[in-house]
Order: sequence, then structure tokens, then C-alpha cells
Amino acid sequence: MATPDTIPRAVTPQVDTAPAGWVWHSLAALTVVLFGVTLYLIFMEAPVEEQMGIVQKIFYFHVPSAYCMYVGYTAAAVGGLLYLWKRSPRWDAISLAGAEIGVLFTAIVLVTGPLWGRKAWGVYWVWDPRLTSTLLTGMIYASFLALRGFGSTGEAEKRFAAALAIVGFPLLFLIKYSVKRWSGQHPVVISGGGGGIAEGMVPALIASFLAFTALVAWMLLARYRVERQRQELWSLELEAARRGLGGEA
Repeated sequence: MATPDTIPRAVTPQVDTAPAGWVWHSLAALTVVLFGVTLYLIFMEAPVEEQMGIVQKIFYFHVPSAYCMYVGYTAAAVGGLLYLWKRSPRWDAISLAGAEIGVLFTAIVLVTGPLWGRKAWGVYWVWDPRLTSTLLTGMIYASFLALRGFGSTGEAEKRFAAALAIVGFPLLFLIKYSVKRWSGQHPVVISGGGGGIAEGMVPALIASFLAFTALVAWMLLARYRVERQRQELWSLELEAARRGLGGEA
């Protein structure tokens, strides 16, 4: 029979997130400021493209979203690789956070892209190499999230998901170089030979990249902290159940 000495007491989860608190708030403030500047430059300073009109301004959100997609999936793959090596829940949390954020920004890319394409090409979707490879990559990492969301929380599922994150990573290079390798209709906005946009659009695009960089860093840190707290809570629940069963015995 359980006694007061054997009944588990409530314990506050101890997660390594305290030092990141000021970073999280600083990134949040920086993101708000940068987006304010970016929106001003996009809609007040950047010129309106002659053929596309106001629809062209979608690309100030589309291109940085694709960049954030790369950041998220890279974090997922690196976290997965290091989790398989170290078996540390910290790397598992990073991998999960990166995959979630990567899929989110993939969805933004696949929504803003067709909106731009409808004006440029006359249709919402074409099976362009870059669009197709982006969709395929998103489906792979969505499978990662489905496995983590609907599967159990066992070690085998985590290892399989980590391997899936690593397998999907090379597709980022396919997305990057598909336009050069197989041509296609997707424009090349930034390349080694120079940009494909008017000079007056450059400041807004740079500001947009800075704003989205702050945003994706803030989101990664926030999601990582939430997952680490969930992991610690789960560990405490298991420990409480173990102690409870031991007390009953």
C-alpha cells in the first residue's frame, strides 16, 4: 500500500530553457521590428513591376519562405543525424522542430508560388522541376510529422523518423539545382551571375530575408523549448507511474 513517503510529489520540470528566455524575447522583438521595416519597403518604396503589377510583390514573401524551408529541413536532418549518434533528446527536439517549421514554410511556398504563377504563366500549377521537387520534399517531411504525431513515442519510431529526415535532406539540393539542370519555367531570382530583379527591389528583398531569418530562428527556438518541456513532463509522468506502481506493490 502506498504511504506518504512513496506517493510521488509534483516536480517542476527542469529543462535547459532558462538561458534561452532572453534570446527568445529579443528575437521576437527583432522580428516585429524587421517585419515593420520590410512591409514599409515592400509597399511604399519598392517599385511595382510593369507586367506583373502588384502581384509581383508576392515574391518578397515567397523567396524568403523558401529559404526558411531550407533552414527548417536542414535543422531536421542535422538533428536527426546527431540523435542517431548521441541518442540525446535535445537533438530529437531540434529535428522535430525543424521538420515542423520546414513543412509550414513549404506550405507557404506552395501557396504563394501558384498565386504568382497564375499571373505569370496563366495557370496556378505546372509540373516544373522545382515545384515538383519542392512538393515531393514537403511530402517526405510531412510523413515524418505523421509518424511522430500518430505513432508511439518509442525509441524505434524516433530512430525511423530521424532516418527519414536524413533521407529527405538531399532533395534540397535537387530543389536548388533543378532549374539549371532541367530548365523549367521557374525563374532564377538570385544566382551567381547576379540577380534577376530591378535594382529598386533589392532593399526590400534584403530586408525581407533579414525579417524571415529572425522569424525562423525565433520559431525554431520556441518550438524546441516546447518540445523539451514536453519530453521532461513525459519523463516525470513515467517516473511517477513507476513510483506509484512500486508503492502499490
